Amino acid sequence: MAKRRSSSLGVCPRRGPKGRRRGRANFSPKFKARVVLHAFRGNLMIQEIASKHKLHPNQVNTWKRQAIDGLGDVFTGAADRTRQDHDDEVHDLHAKIGQLAVERDFFAKELKR
Repeated sequence: MAKRRSSSLGVCPRRGPKGRRRGRANFSPKFKARVVLHAFRGNLMIQEIASKHKLHPNQVNTWKRQAIDGLGDVFTGAADRTRQDHDDEVHDLHAKIGQLAVERDFFAKELKR
């Protein structure tokens, strides 16, 4: 059996400095948007953008593809969905107000007896 070499730092690359496993990286939407805008500008190559932000080039390409796929939603349905969500919420609140009014009247009649 081949002996496993440890890294030069003595730390496993998949583990943090204290030996605990590192979790998956979570990037904020603002960070992703900033990286994708750099990619859209075309001033730098994808590899340069990735190394600048300490990412893998495939991640930059994935985010860029997701941004391109989602551009149609920016101009078409966002306002309609927001309006529909607002109307649904108003309808639900009106129904709740009606229910509470009926309950209040019922309990007011029961207290008078």
